[in-house]
Amino acid sequence: MKLAEGLVLRADTRKRIEQLRERLKLSALVQEGEAPAEDPQELLAELQRLLSQMTELVQRINRTNLQAALPDGRTLTTALAERDTMTLHHNVLQTTVEAATPKVDRLGRAEIKKIPTVKIAELRRRMDEVARERRELDTLIQSMNWTTELLD
Repeated sequence: MKLAEGLVLRADTRKRIEQLRERLKLSALVQEGEAPAEDPQELLAELQRLLSQMTELVQRINRTNLQAALPDGRTLTTALAERDTMTLHHNVLQTTVEAATPKVDRLGRAEIKKIPTVKIAELRRRMDEVARERRELDTLIQSMNWTTELLD
């Protein structure tokens, strides 16, 4: 199985666990004299099976990410951390630009005028650079995901 397939399976397993959570919630409490729509014990057993499957899958993915290397020598784990940091950096810059962008909310000249304390154009250029770098790194990561075998 390729790493990408393992990642898809992990996402699917997470989704199934969330669905079980909702089904358990609906079956956990019933009116006296009524029966739940589904047997909570069976749902709990299925949950345990899925959690065990998830643990094993995540361990395999993590082992693979630690050993698989990009062409430049960085491990997938390192690349994933860098991508997460780039995403965070981009989001902070975007929030700053949005906060600093003047909004026309003055009705008259007597009202307080607000001015940006940062160079918006410069921050937008940096946002574009970070987004480009993140896309390039993400492309490398995705390529590795489809060419790397998932370790046992």
